[in-house]
Amino acid sequence: MLELESVPELDRPVLVAAFEGWNDAGEAASGVIDHLAESWGARQIAELDPDDYYDFQVTRPSVRLAGDGDRREIVWPTTRIFTARLESGRDVVLLHGIEPNMRWRAFCREITDYLVRLGVQSAVLLGALLADSPHTRPVPVSGSAADLGLGETLALEPSRYEGPTGILGVLQDGCDGLGITTVSLWAQVPHYVSSPPSPKATLALLRRVEDILDVTVPLGELPEQSRAWEEGVNELAEQDTEVADYVRTLEEQKDAAELPEASGESIAREFERYLRRRGMEPPV
Repeated sequence: MLELESVPELDRPVLVAAFEGWNDAGEAASGVIDHLAESWGARQIAELDPDDYYDFQVTRPSVRLAGDGDRREIVWPTTRIFTARLESGRDVVLLHGIEPNMRWRAFCREITDYLVRLGVQSAVLLGALLADSPHTRPVPVSGSAADLGLGETLALEPSRYEGPTGILGVLQDGCDGLGITTVSLWAQVPHYVSSPPSPKATLALLRRVEDILDVTVPLGELPEQSRAWEEGVNELAEQDTEVADYVRTLEEQKDAAELPEASGESIAREFERYLRRRGMEPPV
């Protein structure tokens, strides 16, 4: 781990992390970290040595023009850590990584050791997966928490998943083993429009992060980008009858599955939560 600057004592720091690659359909999760870092003016404090964890024939470095465009420099694939201080005075640690090609256990140990040094006691881990989800409906965000009490408080179901996992799952296991309370959130990106970016999924994850951290994040251009993305997919679907029929089938399945939950009471709860998040009192 290369420390770029001395790190001040942090106030109740919480980690928000995402990794590019297998865990990041449509780059929806890593897009949240990019958005938070820009919105909160985060500064980089550390990065991992890429030689230890990446196969550069698989995850290649890139070349970019620097200065006035007269100098070329290599950007190495790696994992970087940032900090930002919220208006409340609390600190957030942001981790933007690339899923490593090797030595996953050492990779996660290095990260968790550093988190302990920073005093991180809780973490929000973000991922995105491809799913049979229609692009015309709200992006589903599923979540889980290792702590059952916290899961109940946040209305998250315990994870019942068994099968292959990515670096996000390994990091969550490492955090849990050190007593760092973790919450995992996954956005379901429509598999038929998996190419990045996926601003609608990024926006859905960002709103769940707002809920968990109890903060209001400037959304910037994300809502407009989300609408433009959906309109663009609509236009593509209209040009292919098979795709259009498939989307309608997904819509019918989605609506039928969620109909019992679409009660006036649940809609009112969501509306009240939205108003409180933005400093407005819900009507009595």
